[in-house]
Amino acid sequence: MPMQAQEIEDLLRQTFPNAEIQVAGQDGVHMSAMVVDESFRGKNRVQQQRAVYAALKGKMDGSNGELHALALTTKAPE
Repeated sequence: MPMQAQEIEDLLRQTFPNAEIQVAGQDGVHMSAMVVDESFRGKNRVQQQRAVYAALKGKMDGSNGELHALALTTKAPE
């Protein structure tokens, strides 16, 4: 079953409660997200994105994942 933007945001909000989070996409399978959080400061892009994927709790795992593709932008606040 495809995931809706609000479901993705809710999952991310559990791990990043104070983040600026924007999730977009209409088909529930190919989505995009921007997460701006202080916890990313000093981490490289791969570390930041791994933290976001971990927050999704397996929803992107393998061919049976509910979310097929997520274009991801992560950064620390300016």
